[in-house]
Amino acid sequence: MNIAYRFRIYPTEEQKILLGKTFGCCRFLYNQMLNDKIREYKKTKKLLKNTPAMYKKEYSFLKEVDSLALANIQLHLEKAYKNFFRDPKVGFPRFKSKHHSKNSYTTNVVNGNILVEDKRIRLPKLKWISMKKHREPAENCCLKSVTVSMEPSGKYFASLLYEGYSCENQAADEGYSNAKILGIDYAMQGMAVFSEEIELEKAGFFRRNEKRLAREQ
Repeated sequence: MNIAYRFRIYPTEEQKILLGKTFGCCRFLYNQMLNDKIREYKKTKKLLKNTPAMYKKEYSFLKEVDSLALANIQLHLEKAYKNFFRDPKVGFPRFKSKHHSKNSYTTNVVNGNILVEDKRIRLPKLKWISMKKHREPAENCCLKSVTVSMEPSGKYFASLLYEGYSCENQAADEGYSNAKILGIDYAMQGMAVFSEEIELEKAGFFRRNEKRLAREQ
């Protein structure tokens, strides 16, 4: 099970510039890849397998930002594109707008490239950023990815996704195999239907008290 913790971060002016570039590059790459997929499908009726590496030679500014952020853009687009062909009701992927799309990107933990301390976090290309860490993750959790975002107010946040979080496993308790199981299902004609022969008072509380309720009102 995964769990995310969202903390506010305080980048320097230099880091804000690089964050802005990363947001812009992710949006630009998404639109370019989507546009090329549409053109290829109209021409050949086939899905184009394009990657960020195919665009870095022509658009060298893409090399300035976190490569994992661009890789996640490819994954998100591929998922949205395939979901549409699997079920058109979900809608066709839309181009991202500079003024209406959310400024965010996701990067992954690879070979210790991301580190978290009490009051700061180290991210690829950005180095250390001050962070207000107001709570600790659950024990035995492993950091999987970080999503950096900027709100319309200008505040920056980092959402840390941890994996390995586990809920209490009641099935592991002693004697569980001998426990008595009761199945309960909702029913229109009453409150519930039980797997055991259990009788309940019939529902319909509102109908029985409708006249009294109207009088009291």
